[in-house]
Amino acid sequence: MKSVADVPNPELNTTENPPVVLTSELRKVYQTGFFLNQKVASLKNCSLKVYKGETFGLLGPNGAGKTTLLKLLLGIIRPTSGRGLLLGKPLGDGVVKQRIGYLPENTYLYEYLTAWEFLQLVAGLFQIPAKVQRQRIPELLELVGLSLVDARKKQMRRYSKGMLQRVGMAQALINDPELIFLDEPMSGLDPVGRYQMREIILKLKAEGKTIFFNSHILSEVEQICDRVAILSHGELICAGSLEELLGTSDTYHVKGQGGDWDVLKKWIPNLAFDLNGCWYGELQGDYYDFIASLRLMAATLLTMKLLRPSLEEFFIQQVQGN
Repeated sequence: MKSVADVPNPELNTTENPPVVLTSELRKVYQTGFFLNQKVASLKNCSLKVYKGETFGLLGPNGAGKTTLLKLLLGIIRPTSGRGLLLGKPLGDGVVKQRIGYLPENTYLYEYLTAWEFLQLVAGLFQIPAKVQRQRIPELLELVGLSLVDARKKQMRRYSKGMLQRVGMAQALINDPELIFLDEPMSGLDPVGRYQMREIILKLKAEGKTIFFNSHILSEVEQICDRVAILSHGELICAGSLEELLGTSDTYHVKGQGGDWDVLKKWIPNLAFDLNGCWYGELQGDYYDFIASLRLMAATLLTMKLLRPSLEEFFIQQVQGN
């Protein structure tokens, strides 16, 4: 596995498959203190690439610089040094902003409006025709799981945190963007809400959208992302696909209930039982045939995962090591 320090900085030019997001030595320094005589580097020489159709996860502890990087990419703040391209244009380009969507971590919504009225307002900012709005808004409300009744009649001041997050997601998609930035999209959602948000992201991915998001819920990131990068203390310490970072394995750890001991031992030589009476061990053989065998034995498979570190384990190791 290569660290960012081992990889040459990307050249800001076009290729046969140009990156949708490209940064080179991007750096942001803030001046602090009573006399503004102290400097704090929030982001240090960040170089990364994100390609069309990818779902890219940006990870890091609080204060690592994730939101700073998003704001630089969106042109909300200007870099101290370094350069970047978004959809082939320099960071902050006004035309490009018509082609991107953004869900901030703390979405500010006009609470006296209904969700429908708010989406109409946002659509107007993008100069989306009224005829298109009448079709687009109901589609988005259905996508994010908000009823038309609530959206038309209930003011957003009466919405739960999860409902507001759904409205925020809808506004990020109102202009049918090519590139979508999501800052903690699972924030404030219960398990059902997180599942629905994950399904929305996977649907957008299937449509060919490029998604760049950060999240503290690493189990969700592991299920969604094609590639991930980890920021720590403003530095990009590693980036790559899950296979590149976590490694590959063709051995599964399985856990289940019921079945025949002698048959299970043929599949799981190191078969053992826990205090709850569940069996577990490392599977030897084809897992499709194993699952078919479980059905014949009326056994239940509880978990099945590759024997490699989880993204959470890898993340903790990288951050603590840095």
